[in-house]
Amino acid sequence: MNFTEDRRHMLSTCFPHATIDTPVEIGEGTQIWHYAHVMDHAKIGDRCTLGQGVHVANGVVIGNGCAIQNGAQLFTGVTLEDDVFVGPCAVFTNVTTPRAFVHRKQAFKPTLVKRGASIGANATILCGVTIGEYALIGAGAVVTRDVGPHRIVVGNPIREIGWVCRCGAKLAFAQDWSTVFAPCECGTRYQLVNARPTLLP
Repeated sequence: MNFTEDRRHMLSTCFPHATIDTPVEIGEGTQIWHYAHVMDHAKIGDRCTLGQGVHVANGVVIGNGCAIQNGAQLFTGVTLEDDVFVGPCAVFTNVTTPRAFVHRKQAFKPTLVKRGASIGANATILCGVTIGEYALIGAGAVVTRDVGPHRIVVGNPIREIGWVCRCGAKLAFAQDWSTVFAPCECGTRYQLVNARPTLLP
C-alpha cells in the first residue's frame, strides 16, 4: 500500500507514487522516489536515496548513506553496508538455477556488498558473492565470484584491472606491489598487506 502524507512525513521523504509495504524500517533523511517499491520487512538506513523504479524485495537490508539509482533491482538475500553506490539498472540475483515452474525460495543465496563499494550501471551481481570494501564494479560487469577490497573489476565474467582508493580514484602501485607509486589525488597513501590495500598514516 502507499504511504499516507502523515506517514511519509514521519519517516522520510517518500514520493507520492512510491509503494511502501508494511512492516518496513526506513531511517531518517532517506528519500524514496516515484515508482519505487519497497517490500515488507526491508530495512533501509538513514540518509539513503532510492531512485525512480527501484525495487527492494522483502528482507533486503540497506545501510546508511546508500545511493541506489533508477531501475536498480535488489532481491531477497541482498545486504548493503553503509555508503554503497548502486548504479542505474544494476541487478542482484538470488537463485543460481532459476526455473519458472520450480519454487526455490528456500534456496536463496545471500549477497553482501561491503562499505563504500560502487556498482556500475547495468551490472549483474550473481547471488552468493561478497563485494569487498570500496571495490569498484564496472558498468555492465557480470560478477560471478567474490571481489576483494579496493579492487576494480570489469567484463563478463569479471576480471581484475587494478585498485581503487576510497575516494574512487585509481591507485598506481610500484612494480614490487609494496607501496603506492604516487599518492592518490585525494592525498592518501596505501600499502599492500596480504594482497589488501592498507591506508598509511
